[in-house]
Amino acid sequence: MSDTVPETEIPVEDAEGETPVEAEVQDEAEHDPSAPAPLNIPRTPTGDAEVDAQLERLGDADHLATDGHLEVYEDVHRGLRDALTALDARPGPPAPPSMPGMRS
Repeated sequence: MSDTVPETEIPVEDAEGETPVEAEVQDEAEHDPSAPAPLNIPRTPTGDAEVDAQLERLGDADHLATDGHLEVYEDVHRGLRDALTALDARPGPPAPPSMPGMRS
């Protein structure tokens, strides 16, 4: 049995400072343009919980292939439309009663 430590091969970095393995992994990722990739677009809260939830839902598209984006976008559009419709449906002060014979 030897007390010497076996020599390990240290990967040599290329001009960009990457090892051959790192460069190979990066090349594989670059060759698959259909792979999901987050857009990392910041979402600023609006202060309306329902609208903010819909905007956060857009982040789900980051993890889907392009053909899955439509479902997310349609869902968010539906949710935002419903939130706007709800604004119109909120009860406000009652309209003044109309008197017979008076025209506006």
